[in-house]
Parts: sequence; structure tokens; C-alpha cells
Amino acid sequence: MRESIPSDLKDVNFPVPIHYLDLASGHIDAVSPPLSDGLVVFLSDGLPVGQAYVEKPEAAAALAERAVRPDTLEHIARVAQTPLRNRDVSILICTKDRPEELRRCLASIPEQSLRPVAIIVVDNASSGDQTRRVAEEAGATYVREDRVGLDFARNAAVRAAKTEFVAFTDDDVVLHRQWLENLMKAFDRPEIACVTGLVLPGELATPAQFIFEKHWSFGRGYLRQDFDQDFYRLHRRYGAPVWTIGAGASQAFRREVFDAIGLFDVRLDMGAAGCSGDSEYWNRLLHHGHVCRYEPTAVSWHFHRKDMKGLAKQIYQYMSGHIAALLVQYQHTGNGGNLRRVLVSFPKYYIGRLRRRFRKGATSNDFFLKQEMLGSVNGALYVLRRWKMRAW
Repeated sequence: MRESIPSDLKDVNFPVPIHYLDLASGHIDAVSPPLSDGLVVFLSDGLPVGQAYVEKPEAAAALAERAVRPDTLEHIARVAQTPLRNRDVSILICTKDRPEELRRCLASIPEQSLRPVAIIVVDNASSGDQTRRVAEEAGATYVREDRVGLDFARNAAVRAAKTEFVAFTDDDVVLHRQWLENLMKAFDRPEIACVTGLVLPGELATPAQFIFEKHWSFGRGYLRQDFDQDFYRLHRRYGAPVWTIGAGASQAFRREVFDAIGLFDVRLDMGAAGCSGDSEYWNRLLHHGHVCRYEPTAVSWHFHRKDMKGLAKQIYQYMSGHIAALLVQYQHTGNGGNLRRVLVSFPKYYIGRLRRRFRKGATSNDFFLKQEMLGSVNGALYVLRRWKMRAW
């Protein structure tokens, strides 16, 4: 794929800076001249509480007033006062042939305000032994899983864990020092089976990273959200949009739910259907009456793919996995809304986007429209082939 960028990014200067401004330090009022570009993330008590992209010069104080909500600040204060009762937790990291990224991720774990009982690194068929050496140097338990696929690796990690809770992150993630503590504080009711966290961009150095963050971001905002039976029933006609619950790069579970409703579905692996094993699992949890919670004070940073070719492949896999997950969700739950989303909503959605692209040309929002559509078709065909094979 030719390394080009969408027309609406021609005037963007890369790398795009990410400014972190502390509301309590008095620095906000002192910022001069006005901020003129980049992503601004506001902090309170060391935690992100709001963000905004600067599109024209604007004073930091005015930007903060627009970006930071009072209820977010109140929530952070409540979390700080919440006693920590859940300490029996392991951190699980699945990785393949990325020893330096893994080393960076593992380096953020000793700084955690809540130290995990165990750190388990699952090596998903890496070549060589660098991954093993990096894991063992960090004091992590090393597990080898030779069946290639993220959900094979996740399932191996769950089997290896002996703690009451398990927390997943990825090798291309760096953890805020309160990430694990605040994930665990969020399990304050027995019906909460899963908690996800806020994921911010580690950098915006290239057009590919900027496009991903603007249109495919892992971030879900700065307000706590509970996804319960009301959410599941409200969206039943077209299937619950479970992908809004969070990101697989930052999620924790009660270990017992895997014994109750099964492990991750390996049909949704990268390289098979695509991905989306996490969102399918959240859907399964809701179907069985559990609650999933998004907790914005559990913060981490993800380093997105830097090149456009890699991003194109990733988006193809995302959409392949997304459509496959909807079909698998239908198989697991019998909820016809998932089929209705595939057969009705998505065709209408893409027809509308194609029309806009023909009228206005390719912007960053639809620069990878071809990969989205082909990935969607691949995901549907993959699951249908598997169903046909089972029928025979």
C-alpha cells in the first residue's frame, strides 16, 4: 500500500504533541502563549480527567473549563477514598515476537500501587527465546502457547492463574501506577464480573497513529459506566454495542466467571476470524446476567501501529473479527439482533459511507474504507464456513 495520507491531515504537523497539564499545580493559568496544536490531557491528583484536541489557539484555562467535567473530579475523589479490598490478582500479558515492547510494559509493573500476586507472560509461539528471557528477568511466570492466536494465549493465561481476579494488558501498553489498584476497587459489587479501564495514546508520532486515535480509539471517556441488563435489553433489536465497554488491552475479570461460562472463543483470534474475542466475551457475560464496568481511573497508555500499511492490516482484522463476533454472539445467545446488525445495519452503513466518499473524497474517517468492507466480508465468510463444516 502506498504511504499516503488523507487530505484532511495534509496540514497536520507530525509528531502531534501530547500535553499533560495539572489542574492543581497553578500551571494552567501560567501557560502562555495559548496552546496552538496537539492533544491536551488534564490531570488531577495524577490521574487524567479530561482531554481535547487543539484546533485553533486557545488558552489552557478555557480549554480545561470545556474539557473537564465536575462529576469526573468528584468520581476521582470518591475512588481515592474507597478502601482496597480486592488484592488477590494476577497480571496476564500475551505476547508474540515483541521483546522490547514487553520489556517496556513489564517495567511499569513494579511501580504499581497494588503489587500483583503473580505476573504471567504467555508467549504465543514467538521465534527464539528472547521473550522468555525478558519475562524471567522481570520475575514473571513464563508460559508457552504454541497454538497461534490471541485467544489461545488468553485461555492459557487464565488456566495458569490461581488468583481470585485476573487483569489483562498487552505488550504494547504502559501502565499508570494506580492502574491495577483502581481496577480492583471497581469490583465493589458481586455482580460486577469485568472491569475495563481508560486507554490513552502513548504517542501520536505518525499519521497512522493519529488516524487510529481519532477514529478507532481505545479511550471511552472520563465517566464511570456500568453495562448491565438494562443496557443489554435496550439494544436487543440490533445487538448490544459491547465494543463500547472498553479495550482488551485493559480489562480485569473475576476468575470464577471462566469456570461458569467458558473461556475466550478461539474462532475470534487474530489471523483466524480477525479479533474481537474480548467484546464477544463481554456480550456473553451480559447475556448470563453479569455486569461489566468501565472505570476511567484505571489508566494505561497504548502505543498504536506507526505505519499506514500496518494500520490497514489491523483495521481489516478488526472488522473481520467484529462481524465474526456478531455471528458467534448469535450462536452463543440466540439473540437475532446480532444477525440484524450484520444483514441490515452494516450494509446501510457502508452504502452511506461510500456515497459520502464519492462526493467528498477520502478523509481520515474513511481512508481505510476498503479494508473495513473486505474485512467485514471475510469475518462473515469465516464463521459461515465453520458452521457449514460442523453441519457436515
